[in-house]
Amino acid sequence: MNKKTLVFGASLKPNRYSNYAIKRLVTSRVETVAFGLKQGEVSGVSIDTELIDYKAIHTVTLYLNPNRQKAYYNYIVSLQPKRVIFNPGTENPEFYNILKENNIAFEAACTLVLLSTNQY
Repeated sequence: MNKKTLVFGASLKPNRYSNYAIKRLVTSRVETVAFGLKQGEVSGVSIDTELIDYKAIHTVTLYLNPNRQKAYYNYIVSLQPKRVIFNPGTENPEFYNILKENNIAFEAACTLVLLSTNQY
């Protein structure tokens, strides 16, 4: 299973769920890239601070609140991921509609739970 994943809203802080997600994705051997506000590295994954035209993204897992997501709608859609995961606290009906219009699957779920229950 290689569902190349973009962790969007990645944090260097070890107590943040996005940080846990990067670690779990790497442990699960999922190819992982990350975007966040501060450049750094988590489990060998560089956190990019500029929007990169990543190729072959299967999943975008969001760790940004709905208000902060707005600035990135077009960017995320342009990546043409197969799905977007809205982790707890990131649920966004407005973005759901944009994704539907662009034939991109989405789910309100927890990446950590999906990984731990082999549903990722």
